[in-house]
Amino acid sequence: MIWKLSDAKNRLSEVLDRAAKEGPQTISRRGETFVVLPAEKYKELSGDKPDFKQWLLGGPKIEGLELPSRDAPPMREINFE
Repeated sequence: MIWKLSDAKNRLSEVLDRAAKEGPQTISRRGETFVVLPAEKYKELSGDKPDFKQWLLGGPKIEGLELPSRDAPPMREINFE
């Protein structure tokens, strides 16, 4: 449903109830449109997910797994002559 801003202000509880039961509600104001939806739906749509590093670090833990550290390669000598 599309609500005029004045109607949405006067009937805000109804707008929120309908957003929860029927889905997103649209409010128009001077040519602009806005959407009201439940926070859970917003999180689902906006991709509220951890960044890639956190996703990798949040993976399964393997007990007893030890990875060897890499030694830095030796520096080579530079002749400035």
